[in-house]
Amino acid sequence: MKKLLSSAYATAFLLCIHFAYAAGGGGVVADPGAMEGKHFDSKGKLPSSFTIELQNGLRKTLPFDDKRDFEEAQKGFLAAPAYKQIMADAGNVAWDMGSYDFLLQGKDFDSVHPSLQRQAILNMAYGLYEVVPGKIYQVRGFDLANISFIKTDTGWIVFDPLTAKETARAALELVNEKLGKRPVVAVVYSHSHGDHFGGVRGVVNEEDVKSGKVLVIAPAGFMEHAVAENVYAGNAMTRRMFFQYGVLLPRSPFGHVDQSIGKNTASGNLGLIEPNRYINQPFETMTVDGVVMEFQNTPGTEAPAEMNTYFPQFQAFWAAENITGTIHNIYTLRGALVRDALAWSKNINNALYRYGDNVQVMFASHSWPRWGNERIQQIMRTQRDSYAHLNNEVLHLANQGVTINEIQNVYKQPESLKTQWAAHSYHGSEEHNSRAVINRYLGYWDANPATLIPQSPKDSAPLYVEMMGGSTKIMAKSKQLYSQGKYREAMELLNKLVYAQPNNIPAKNLLADTYEQIGYQKESPSVRNSFLGAAYELRHGMPAGVPPKSNGPDMIKAMTTELWLNSLAISMDSKKADGMQFVINLVTPDNGEKFVIELSNSALTNIKGQQAKNPNLTITIQRSDLEMIMGGKATFDQLLADGRVKFDGDRKSFDQLKSTLTIFKPDFELIPGTKANSPASKDSRDPFEVQELAVTGGE
Repeated sequence: MKKLLSSAYATAFLLCIHFAYAAGGGGVVADPGAMEGKHFDSKGKLPSSFTIELQNGLRKTLPFDDKRDFEEAQKGFLAAPAYKQIMADAGNVAWDMGSYDFLLQGKDFDSVHPSLQRQAILNMAYGLYEVVPGKIYQVRGFDLANISFIKTDTGWIVFDPLTAKETARAALELVNEKLGKRPVVAVVYSHSHGDHFGGVRGVVNEEDVKSGKVLVIAPAGFMEHAVAENVYAGNAMTRRMFFQYGVLLPRSPFGHVDQSIGKNTASGNLGLIEPNRYINQPFETMTVDGVVMEFQNTPGTEAPAEMNTYFPQFQAFWAAENITGTIHNIYTLRGALVRDALAWSKNINNALYRYGDNVQVMFASHSWPRWGNERIQQIMRTQRDSYAHLNNEVLHLANQGVTINEIQNVYKQPESLKTQWAAHSYHGSEEHNSRAVINRYLGYWDANPATLIPQSPKDSAPLYVEMMGGSTKIMAKSKQLYSQGKYREAMELLNKLVYAQPNNIPAKNLLADTYEQIGYQKESPSVRNSFLGAAYELRHGMPAGVPPKSNGPDMIKAMTTELWLNSLAISMDSKKADGMQFVINLVTPDNGEKFVIELSNSALTNIKGQQAKNPNLTITIQRSDLEMIMGGKATFDQLLADGRVKFDGDRKSFDQLKSTLTIFKPDFELIPGTKANSPASKDSRDPFEVQELAVTGGE
């Protein structure tokens, strides 16, 4: 059984990497023992008496009497499809809602925080729902996000067409089957994360968009941020998603139960059709086939480019991913620029004062709608105040000397927010969001010189182990702390020991047991998954395998040449470039772009719109042909042989550049001692091919 599970996880590893650009989900890892409450891991532990005591206490103190969310999540249900699996065109399972059916047994799971279990059950909504009678509909439970359909005079406006073509296509088919077939006349991307645009090819054809027959509407900056947010550190983000999204965790009470704003992400075909209409003003009104929409740009909130929408005819407010059933990430654990909690709060406030007096239904790209003006204003104020309190109280404490290494143990929400479900941090957590606020304003340093240039953990850990008397004493003390339910204290010691002795199996197993209990106790699935994912890798190591290519042609086309050049500079090994110096002109005649690329002082730079007077080499290539190289469909030398690339000058500089480039793979350790000592597999990719993107969603 253990061998079978390891094989399944290895397969999942490859699938997850393959579809990592599709928002960080991955291959479906169903667990046949989940319904019986069996632990999927032979090394796994059941919840301890301390974890059970904590969960029982939470069940008594959390506001479970407030059942309005359940009533709203069920309101308007029309139909569910006969199937629970959606297949990808490539032959894999793209979506499997049935893998989470263990949540519907009516059991309390001591291995799941009671509040998270409640959220996980709310996110089991599956099928077609009516939001505004005869006008607005949603399909929920087909992907991480919801897909919404607005009935126009002659067709549908689709809001946020999910991650994958296959799940979006299935949703449209369900809507047309139950409500009557109508053409899609417009698509709205609410923001620049993959689970809100990736399935667009499942609902419209690109030819219809290019001809203007179908509108694709997006906020200003959408195309840039849809790609750029995930390029420079994409490989690292992909690897870190293994923890945040619990990529290797089976769907089980002891593993993956939810992703806070939906169950998980579909593993299908992610595409992107460029918008033909952008919303550039703070507020902008448009009528499409009889439906009036006022768009509210909210840049810098949940995404760098994002917008809400108000429908005055229906008194309905679309909150995008700015107001959902959770307090969101100010810092997302897979890695991203820290967001602005204050700006987020102010944008909610702008919507509240502009639409709040009239709105009768609020729906969004995740979670469930809210009905009634009083209820909607309550939710808007709750989330507005949650982000404002987070920002203001953290900075209040920082101005009194609380540091980034202390704030997670000091910051607390007020009781008035704790008693409201809409203020709970499922996607975020108070711990990592509070640290993010300080990081945004003051950076990572806590102003103690000892932490300004600290030793690396692997270098400092042996000193700690020596001074603590060696591994035997550390293990004895850690076991004592573990037996007392003092898991964070045990973690502190064991983490040092594992860094100092990466091959110490008893230490790794005890640290895994410790991580597991902490994971069981966490409300945020991102935090839960991170601890449980680390426990899995400590016990079994990282799965091996060569990740297949995942970048799709739509994402390659959307990447600017400048962005590609910037990414080459990151993949360049500066040590290999020591002493090299050259200047290359790059010309792409079909789009009129020109660049100068320079290598000097082991740094690769570029400037757009310029040409050097005396370059070492000038490369002339059509941008459309360059996209073949970027997408791994051809190499420079192949296109040179075909006469589709022209080199003028000494190609030595090109060969030098190529010799310095590194092909990144998401196979590095996050926890010491978890990578097998097997020979590195050879990567056949061309180094000029775009590094794998981590186009993540729902972040």
